[in-house]
Amino acid sequence: MDDYGCHNVELYIYDMTQGMARMMSPLLLGRQVDGIWHTAVVVFGREYFYGSHGISAVPPGSVSILGSPTKVEKIGETFIPYQVFKDYLRGLADSSFRGSCYSLLKHNCNTFSEDLCQFLCGASIPKYILDLPQEFLSTPLGQSLGPLIESLGQRTDGYSNFSFESQITTPVRSPSPDYIEINTQIEQLREQSSALEERRQQSLDKIAKKERKREKKRNKERKQSNKVTFSDSSEYNSTGMSEIEEANGTTESPVINSEMLPSEKVLEEEAEERRLEEEKKKNREPPIVFKEIDPKYELEELVKLVDGNLSEEEQLALEELHQYLLLGDGCWALSDLFLVFVGRVLRDPQISTEARVHLLRSLAYAALKDDIILLLHQDRRDHVMMNYLLDIEKIKPEEQQAVALFANNLFENTNASEWLLYISEWPSGSQQVSNIRATTKVVVHCLLSPCPKLQELGTALTYNLGIKEVKTVKLRHAKKLRQILPKGSLSKVFDDIAIEITMAILQFLNSNPSEEYLFRVLKALSKFVYVSADIPQFVQMIGPNPKDFRGKSDRCDQLIDIIVKKVR
Repeated sequence: MDDYGCHNVELYIYDMTQGMARMMSPLLLGRQVDGIWHTAVVVFGREYFYGSHGISAVPPGSVSILGSPTKVEKIGETFIPYQVFKDYLRGLADSSFRGSCYSLLKHNCNTFSEDLCQFLCGASIPKYILDLPQEFLSTPLGQSLGPLIESLGQRTDGYSNFSFESQITTPVRSPSPDYIEINTQIEQLREQSSALEERRQQSLDKIAKKERKREKKRNKERKQSNKVTFSDSSEYNSTGMSEIEEANGTTESPVINSEMLPSEKVLEEEAEERRLEEEKKKNREPPIVFKEIDPKYELEELVKLVDGNLSEEEQLALEELHQYLLLGDGCWALSDLFLVFVGRVLRDPQISTEARVHLLRSLAYAALKDDIILLLHQDRRDHVMMNYLLDIEKIKPEEQQAVALFANNLFENTNASEWLLYISEWPSGSQQVSNIRATTKVVVHCLLSPCPKLQELGTALTYNLGIKEVKTVKLRHAKKLRQILPKGSLSKVFDDIAIEITMAILQFLNSNPSEEYLFRVLKALSKFVYVSADIPQFVQMIGPNPKDFRGKSDRCDQLIDIIVKKVR
């Protein structure tokens, strides 16, 4: 599975009545209903859907009870890594999309598809699908049968949630004796398999333990004699195979590789993904992040300041933040309502500035964690954090510093930093905005601020953007769009923000910055002059000329040489 790159997101739309709704709805409902829709999201080569059994993943189009999809609509494309998608899906399965949360009319397969499509590419499924339950309930028949349908939906199991239409007209059947017997046998086999796996793992642990002892003994013998021969060693037979390995009939590695269970394969895949992520971290230029944050202190101060002002749900959200930051429970500790709590603290005028600062600094510490991306993706619908970044010039200076701290620390991990650069637009007031434009606004505001602390954070953000590989906005697949953009462009959006940040850098250079701050902005400028053909011209026309800063340090001079090659 390619963890990175672009993947299509499709919506499989099934009519569970196989055309009967179109024919019968005028008679039964008094209006035309084209179908009773079940939807599933197809991405990464699998079809994902939700029912009273929870979340399922199958090969596309393989749910035979539904037949072929009536329609297949392309929702968009996603750049979200497969591992992040898997983690997000596990979180949904453990929280809002458990089987017990299923509601036939209010929280169903279409609700799940909407959530997944918003997460993957910030797009909605067709409105006529989402509006169907309300449309049905607005009819006289729907009002009379609504409670009955809801109760039937709560009693369903297996794939019975696909039978929306039949639930209205046919009674629920009890499971047959054959079904119960088969189910019992399956459970027994699962228990036996689990017991065998446990014994097998114990055997492997024993072998590994004995192997470590043998290795320790061999190392001791090597030190004594500086020479070990298999023929003289009582531990080995003539083939060089250990006695324990011979007794078991094989060596350790082939057994594990050839008989690996699915659970072990998943663990191995996850370990490999973590290894690749760590390797990418080692190979990239390290970002500037700020780790001198005491989460315990920030939380304690936050609790003091909001004590007595929170509802029961908000108190729970605060406890979840404590579990996440201090107890290491992982991002799953944060429920779906956590961001509602964050939004309330950030926007409620009754909450003090100090409380907001402590919350933002707590989130800045959380931004250093590799699973922060899961929390960020939960915010793709309401944009609580990004709307706050957009308002940076309207908030108090202390909050501005905490916001910039949060943005910088998101560069600690690749996936979180890419979230800052998403180009998908969403409405904010009367205009369309995006994550990358909100991030740019923070950078420019901090760079041009007279506050030394904001300048420090702004130059760090500028540097981090400069060294960032902007994979999410490259136009490898958009041939027509590439043709109308300037030669060498990455994207119109990134060209625009690169020019905007360059203008701020040039203005900042007029303040005669320190060597450290100069290095940071020159690092970004040395990248930007190769992003857009317009940027070298702006540097040349507006100034100051980068040559004027020669002599500050060798590392700054090297960057100036790179810039001058493009700025004639």
